[in-house]
Amino acid sequence: MKKQHIIAITSSCIILLGVLTILYLPNKASSGFHTQQPTVFVHGYKGTANSFGFMLDRFEHEYHWGNKALVYYVAENGAIHVHNLNEGQGDPTFIQVIFENNRASLEDGAKWLAAVFDHMQQNYYIDKVNLVGHSMGGLVSVKYLESYQGDVHPNVKKLITIGSPFDGIYAEEYFQINQDAAATDLKPNSAALKLLHEGDFPKNIDVLSIGSTGDMIAVPESVQSLRTIVPDNQLQEVMINNEDLGHSGLHEDEAVDRLIHSFLWKDTEK
Repeated sequence: MKKQHIIAITSSCIILLGVLTILYLPNKASSGFHTQQPTVFVHGYKGTANSFGFMLDRFEHEYHWGNKALVYYVAENGAIHVHNLNEGQGDPTFIQVIFENNRASLEDGAKWLAAVFDHMQQNYYIDKVNLVGHSMGGLVSVKYLESYQGDVHPNVKKLITIGSPFDGIYAEEYFQINQDAAATDLKPNSAALKLLHEGDFPKNIDVLSIGSTGDMIAVPESVQSLRTIVPDNQLQEVMINNEDLGHSGLHEDEAVDRLIHSFLWKDTEK
């Protein structure tokens, strides 16, 4: 009887220890993410899963820089659907955001991105991220930072904008074809762009702006107007001198891949 009593007490202690471990284990241990902050990729005007899909495939399978962990699909009504692809393959992890309404306004895009970040924090315990935006995705990212950074969302540590026309798109014929909320915001001197330039960009965020002399949509002058939004001590600029590197080609170019890697992760490599 005494031996059975000891066994019963020992079993109870093991069960109690297991319960306490589950209850008091830090939330991040169950997140599936590693020590470095994930990097979030936001497509541009009329963008799709392919906009950053091929780049992230290169990052994961060709360069072995990390693994694509999450894909967020945001419906036009703001509903969020998540595909969790994370297999714990290594740091850093990549997160792709895809808007069903890829012609929405800057304000709507920033609002949806805030909802995605809120979901990341509540469900995956992510409190720090990097942010990469192509074209209008860069504008949406800056709008998000001006409107939501410092709230209860993950803090953005570094931002990269790729071919983002912060002064608008200068080609008038562009707006004969495109007539929607996003196109309205992309017109030079639009109300949305004025608000973006008048906004208060957060301190302590390092920014890299990438453009190309061959980009006929986000021409160098418009890309470089980010200087009037981000303070000089926070901003780095690279204008690639390549007349053959157009707007959509920027997220398929190996030189851009290397710039992203160097800015985001080179200092963290051991």
